[in-house]
Amino acid sequence: MTDAPKPDTSVAKTPGDSTDLANSQGHTVIADTVVAKIAGIATREIDGVRDLGGGAARVVGRLRESLPGASTNVSQGVSVEVGEKQAAIDVGIVAYYGTAIHELAAAIRRNVINAVERMTGLDVIEVNVTVHDVYLEGDDDSSGDSEQEPAKPPRVQ
Repeated sequence: MTDAPKPDTSVAKTPGDSTDLANSQGHTVIADTVVAKIAGIATREIDGVRDLGGGAARVVGRLRESLPGASTNVSQGVSVEVGEKQAAIDVGIVAYYGTAIHELAAAIRRNVINAVERMTGLDVIEVNVTVHDVYLEGDDDSSGDSEQEPAKPPRVQ
C-alpha cells in the first residue's frame, strides 16, 4: 500500500519575506519562554478567561504574587514546543461560568496564533486548550483550607 502524497497547505512566501528565521544574512533563535509569554498574554486578553493553569500552578502563582516585589508569571499554564520554523502551544485555563467554552477556545486559538505568528514569524501548527475549571462568582480561590466545614473522612483506605 502506498501513501498518497499529502497536499501542500503551506502559505507561499516571497523571497526576502520578513518571517524567514534563517537566511543568508543570519539565523534567529526564539526561546520557548518568549513564545510562552506571548501566548500567555494573548490568552489573558480574551474575555471569559479567569486564570491560566491547573490547580497546582494557580496556587504556586498566588504564592509567588504575594511576595513583595514579585510580578505575575504571564506564561503560567502555557507550555510550548518551538522548532526552527514552527511552534506548538498548549494552554490551560479556568473559564468564567456562563462562557461558551467552545467559542472561548476558538477565540483563544485565533488570538494566540495571530500574536505568536505576528511577533515571531513562526508558523503555529496547533494550539491546544485545556479547561481545568469553571469559576463561579463568589467562589473562594483558596486551596480548601476553610475553617467553617469540618474535614470529611476519606472515602477509601
